[in-house]
Amino acid sequence: MTWAPITVDATHFYLQVYWWIIIAVLGGLFLLMTFVQGGQTLFHVAKDEMEERALVNSLGRKWELTFTTLVLFGGALYAAFPLFYSISFGGAYWVWMLILFAFVLQAVSYEYMNKPNNLIGKNAYKFFLYFNGVIGVVLFGAAVGTFFTGSNFSYDPVTRILQWGTAPDGFNLRGLEAAIDFKHGAWFNLAMGVLLFAMARILGALWLINDVDNNEFSELIERLRGTVKRCFIVLLVALLVVLFGLLTMKGYAYDIHDPTGKVYLEDGKYLHNLLSFGALPLIVFLIGLVLYVWGVLATLKGSNKGIWFSGLGTVLIGIIVISIAGFFGTPFYPSYADLQSSLTIQNSSGSKYALMVMAWVSVAVPFVLGYIIWVWYQMKKGGPITKEEIQDPESHAY
Repeated sequence: MTWAPITVDATHFYLQVYWWIIIAVLGGLFLLMTFVQGGQTLFHVAKDEMEERALVNSLGRKWELTFTTLVLFGGALYAAFPLFYSISFGGAYWVWMLILFAFVLQAVSYEYMNKPNNLIGKNAYKFFLYFNGVIGVVLFGAAVGTFFTGSNFSYDPVTRILQWGTAPDGFNLRGLEAAIDFKHGAWFNLAMGVLLFAMARILGALWLINDVDNNEFSELIERLRGTVKRCFIVLLVALLVVLFGLLTMKGYAYDIHDPTGKVYLEDGKYLHNLLSFGALPLIVFLIGLVLYVWGVLATLKGSNKGIWFSGLGTVLIGIIVISIAGFFGTPFYPSYADLQSSLTIQNSSGSKYALMVMAWVSVAVPFVLGYIIWVWYQMKKGGPITKEEIQDPESHAY
């Protein structure tokens, strides 16, 4: 199966590159905002009702910003590269529906968790938040992993017929095979999921240490530091597995100047991507990694500012990971069932006119990000979460 010839229109190609850059930046910001999901898995660290309420209130005031970033990221991806939307949701719908379901559960849980006489009880909503923090993040990480390992589909661009599960030696679980089919990279996908989970959990703990009053909740803060230490070990193991995969696995490649857009396997493809442009992607990735580790170590030594270093590091790491998945002649949604069905930023994007109009609309993105920063500032300027604030009947306490 082959694609129609690719017309290398310079303006169209630069627009495709522009939109993948935006997606990479929004993806990095979304990874930062998963500190909310990571924090939701830390409720067991609280030893009494007051400590738990402190955690819930700290995270509950930020979940809308996570949702806003997710919508921006998903909206930009699906609007600029609509074929990815139709193929991924048309074929791998179980994994994406579970991810979306996990975020829908989060949306209602904060509002009703501590409401008196709620229908299903407080513990049910706590479970929903755990589900969002564990299943939602791990599955999202596994889905990102398929950007490198590939998915089990074939697509005919002429008839526009999508078939999922066409590889004779692969599973067909409508996307969930990403975490089960070890012959086709499930080990890497799961490692990516665990890496994102550990990263989010650490970010959640770092945020709570920064946002909760360190004097009134000193014992809680120390337990959170212990969680950071344990999760950091898990993160290092998962990171080694992911880096091993990226540096050794065969990657999907194509020549951006080849009109046929033929996809082939290339040894060390993703290592080559990291070393592109004078190793700039590798340098930025290492800077992000150093910042992340710096924030963790500073927190373990007693600082409550680690979230800002680790947060910035997370954004940089996310930008590079998404960039090397789509740039440098790399299909960002490859197919191991049929290499020529793989999606690239060139064969899956909207038209030149559509991307150009959207490029003008994208000037609104800084305003949305500005809104997020402004809301963040308004929520933080009152100082850390205190027991008095939680008990105040006139405050919007969760």
